[in-house]
Amino acid sequence: MSVLKRVVVFGVVITMVMVMRVASHDYGDALTKSILFFEGQRSGKLPPTQRMTWRKDSGLRDGFQIGVSLVLCIYINASSLINHFTFMSVTIAIAIALFWATVVQKKANICFKNRHLQYANYPPVVSGQLVGASPFGRPLTSLGLTTAQPVDLVGGYYDAGDNVKFNFPMAFSTTMLAWSVLDFGDFMGPDLPHALEAIKWATDYFLKATSIPGFVFVQVGDPYGDHNCWERPEDMDTPRVPYAASKQFPGSEVSAEIAAALAASSMVFRSSNPAYSARLLKRAAMVFDFANNYQGSYNESIGRGACPFYCDFNGYHDELIWGAAWLSKATQEPKYWDYVVKNMATLGGSIFEFGWDSKHSGINILVSPKVMSSSGSSFITNADCFVCSLLPESPTKSVTYSPGGLMFKPGGSNLQHATALSFLLIVYSRYLQAANRSVHCGSVVATPSRLVEVAKTQVDYILGSNPSGLSYMVGYGLKFPQRIHHRGSSLPSISTFHGHIGCHDGNSYLATKMPNQNVLVGAVVGGPNNNDHFLIVVSILVNQNQLHT
Repeated sequence: MSVLKRVVVFGVVITMVMVMRVASHDYGDALTKSILFFEGQRSGKLPPTQRMTWRKDSGLRDGFQIGVSLVLCIYINASSLINHFTFMSVTIAIAIALFWATVVQKKANICFKNRHLQYANYPPVVSGQLVGASPFGRPLTSLGLTTAQPVDLVGGYYDAGDNVKFNFPMAFSTTMLAWSVLDFGDFMGPDLPHALEAIKWATDYFLKATSIPGFVFVQVGDPYGDHNCWERPEDMDTPRVPYAASKQFPGSEVSAEIAAALAASSMVFRSSNPAYSARLLKRAAMVFDFANNYQGSYNESIGRGACPFYCDFNGYHDELIWGAAWLSKATQEPKYWDYVVKNMATLGGSIFEFGWDSKHSGINILVSPKVMSSSGSSFITNADCFVCSLLPESPTKSVTYSPGGLMFKPGGSNLQHATALSFLLIVYSRYLQAANRSVHCGSVVATPSRLVEVAKTQVDYILGSNPSGLSYMVGYGLKFPQRIHHRGSSLPSISTFHGHIGCHDGNSYLATKMPNQNVLVGAVVGGPNNNDHFLIVVSILVNQNQLHT
């Protein structure tokens, strides 16, 4: 698919918890379903406690393509080369690549790779998908050192309705869930253990992805091969290419977001599992140093592996500050706070943005308790301006609202914005209340309770208080989307169909207008357009039926 996929933001989970006292919906049920959703996205060996039982084990050899000690593997995309060069040019390109690898690097393999097949004189191995690293540009699509042992990259979560593990949005989702538990875990009741399990499923994977010094694995799975197929994760036979950032080919935004996720999660487990917490925090500091010391965007390092799927449009400096802010909160070490203050002063971009690609507003809200009593703090000024950009009555409002009351920002899959921004409103309302403060938007005074009211309208809209009377959370209420854009949900479970479903064998399930075979409980779809219209059945409208994961 060519539509840019979006990340789910778990603000909707905690927003529900915080507005339970003014119940127009069963927020407890919605919270339970939101956390259950994670189990439908799991990759790896599923535990006996798996509640979403139509999902089974998958991706059990992720990372095991990597083998041979210190062998340089140069991937050449054969079809791309043919498109860009004459046959003679291809020969010259390969000859120079071989010369560079054998003479300069001493050891080499040439691996020919097209969209679906890989050929090599040794099984294809990748520890860095380093697009653009050669003088030939994108046709020479990777250079990287392999390790003596395979790298275990089993686990983590699949992205949206795909079978690829994109670590950038996955790490952001983990950071947000950890933040939710830190601030609101006491309100989660029996759902708290499941939330902790969801966090640990991700952090266990990120520990694996950062286990080799000098490398951070940023993705598993060839997105082009994956998007060409419609098959269950349990059946997938598309290339499970591991992509990595390195010192020479950095990925600061992904690495710093992973550092943020590990640091935030370390605080979640500090009392219940101190040894694990210490391990997460130690790794967070190491990964942050890697991200900061070897700065650069993974857009250039892995190229078409990242774009157009999860391109970093806003630069990586906000992720570095975000990572430092979480490490400051987790360690209380002055060096991280100094980093935040120094670099925030020169950070460009909009202070009104927050999501997997832009952390600006989140940074200001996160650090606000630390500086709430400081007169003239730019963090508080920016946090207040963010609030004023969202309130319907504010003279400086920068968002729009649909006729039915849904908050809108530019870009597809709008519910990612409504949930993420609502989460920040809820969090900041608590920080304001603790400091006995309100926000002044010109002549408009916004009390902490007003911020909660605005967030509640967004949650209620998502759960069905909208002109269509439709819940945009799958499995909640009597009327919700039945045809979501999700491979595992749309195809029959292995429990009911034991045969292999190949790359194109599932196309009939993609094209049908019948409900999905399995209900992905708790999934939140992209949502309606700015006129509150949503086409429930038409699966071709990926942007509306696509999940936020």
